[in-house]
Amino acid sequence: MHSLNQRQQKLEQWLATQSLCPDGELLVVSGDASFRRYFRYLHQGHWYIAVDAPPPQESLQEFLAIAAAYKQTGVPVPHVYAYNKDDGFMILEDLGDDLFYSHLQDDSSARDYYIQALDLLPGVMRTIRTEDGDLPVYSGELLQTELSLFSDWLLEQHLQLKLSLAEQEIWLATCALLVDNATGQPQVGVHRDYHSRNIMCTESSGLALIDFQDAVLGPVTYDAVSLLRDCYLAWPDELVSELSEHLYQRLQTEHILQPEVSLQQWQRWFDLMGIQRHCKAAGIFARLCHRDGKLNYLADVPRTLNYILEVSAKYPELSDFHRLLKERVEPAVQACAQ
Repeated sequence: MHSLNQRQQKLEQWLATQSLCPDGELLVVSGDASFRRYFRYLHQGHWYIAVDAPPPQESLQEFLAIAAAYKQTGVPVPHVYAYNKDDGFMILEDLGDDLFYSHLQDDSSARDYYIQALDLLPGVMRTIRTEDGDLPVYSGELLQTELSLFSDWLLEQHLQLKLSLAEQEIWLATCALLVDNATGQPQVGVHRDYHSRNIMCTESSGLALIDFQDAVLGPVTYDAVSLLRDCYLAWPDELVSELSEHLYQRLQTEHILQPEVSLQQWQRWFDLMGIQRHCKAAGIFARLCHRDGKLNYLADVPRTLNYILEVSAKYPELSDFHRLLKERVEPAVQACAQ
């Protein structure tokens, strides 16, 4: 595997061969929770983004195929100017630094921004295939693998918790319930990481989506819960319920949800989908810390766990799981945070 400096040198060599070559140095924009890195550069007075997605850890094919499919269904995404699949390099439209996240200052302004973001989801949901074929299925096996991140990385690795046999049975029963909930919903196109740091606010075209390369065919509530119960900020239940119902009504109007799906059914799908996603996220945050040395993600674990606690308290079938979290997991997280 090339060092980061070698990768950057190779990227700069490729960029020098392109019509949109840099006029000066590359400026680091950010990395993310993957191996990808992003750089900003100037070409004839205009800014562009250079992407380094090192194979075999990363692949550009999914990003390119989904970007093209999203454009066809009217979902706003950055324009791709050039790419080199073999080496994992790409030149993208620079959407700027104005994150959706930065506009969510209070309930009144947040509501309008969230409605804009929710109103993009029908286009995402209708995108179920690309030039490469159908989107991968978000299978029960994959959902279970993601849930295992919670037990393997958060409970065992980070918190050093050893579950008893009875507690293991509670966890397995909870996993089965959450997987059944996800696979029993209508299956639609899912962005899979639809949250406030993956939506950009642009001057020219309003909102635009990034980080969509992992899109799948999956549960209809998945992106909605990713957005409204974001791992990076929390809102009052009243606002979340209002916005969730807005999307429910919109999806019925657009015939993505059948009329017989009640609001109560939608809310249960939404709530339990959120628990699955937040278990996964908490496990990923712990893995990013212990495997990848990205310690800052641990600060998001308490908020994520709190979502799981609040929602599991509402459902009698999750009472054992809620008690396990309250008695064993929450105290351990609090102790680690001190």
